[in-house]
Amino acid sequence: MKWMTLLLTSLCFSVASSTAIAAASPEVIAEAGWVRWLPDGRPAAGYMTLRNNSAQAIDVVAASSPDYGHVMLHQSVSDGTLSKMVHLKKLTLPAHSEVKLAPGGYHLMLEKARAEPAIKPGDTVQVKLTLSDGTFLHLTLPVRPPATL
Repeated sequence: MKWMTLLLTSLCFSVASSTAIAAASPEVIAEAGWVRWLPDGRPAAGYMTLRNNSAQAIDVVAASSPDYGHVMLHQSVSDGTLSKMVHLKKLTLPAHSEVKLAPGGYHLMLEKARAEPAIKPGDTVQVKLTLSDGTFLHLTLPVRPPATL
């Protein structure tokens, strides 16, 4: 009987531990996500709408992918004559609102594709977004050709 109690206690502890480590965000959702592919091994870009349904602001603090060596948060900015991309340390999602990652604005920069053969339109890319509240989003994004906007 002691072994059964010990086994159940261990099992409960294991389930509780893995749940605490692997918590998906119930408050932030991603919609209409996709990756714009570019030829010749050039960096790709990830786009989507992130919706924060919580009563508090939540930041996207990191992004990663098993399909790319580097995934970074960027923002395209323009002063009217010159455009450039700025690396972001975080992307704030205000409470009860949405932030669009779209061409010409916020986006994920995906560099150093790991797939062999190379990633191409029609494939999917796995992306993990880490949030400031300790949760994350696992996304499967379809890859589209450059002309898709």
